[in-house]
Amino acid sequence: QVQLVESGGGLVQAGDSLRLSCAASGRTFSSYSMGWFRQAPGKERLFVASISWGGGSTYYSDSVKGRFTISRDNARNTVYLQMNSLKPEDTALYYCADRKGVPSSREREYDVWGQGTQVTVSS
Repeated sequence: QVQLVESGGGLVQAGDSLRLSCAASGRTFSSYSMGWFRQAPGKERLFVASISWGGGSTYYSDSVKGRFTISRDNARNTVYLQMNSLKPEDTALYYCADRKGVPSSREREYDVWGQGTQVTVSS
């Protein structure tokens, strides 16, 4: 079945940038909205950003708006999260997920999840 694989995480210093990638396999994903979520150890998974299947509509949590940018390349079945001006509070395991329909910030509305990629930001 469809699988999502995140990559691009790492250990960086505050103020640095990272670009996360999420590659889909098993089906074309152009008809799916995509989302990014993050989760710190022992805490709930929180919404970060989402994008419509055509790429024309994007949404962000208040904590990342202005610093992070979500985009997609449907020809490559890949969604990206460009993260600039990283802060220690951005440290988390970052997940991508897909759903049919409009973009959503609700975790329960997503159908398939990747394994996550770790982002650690030192002060």
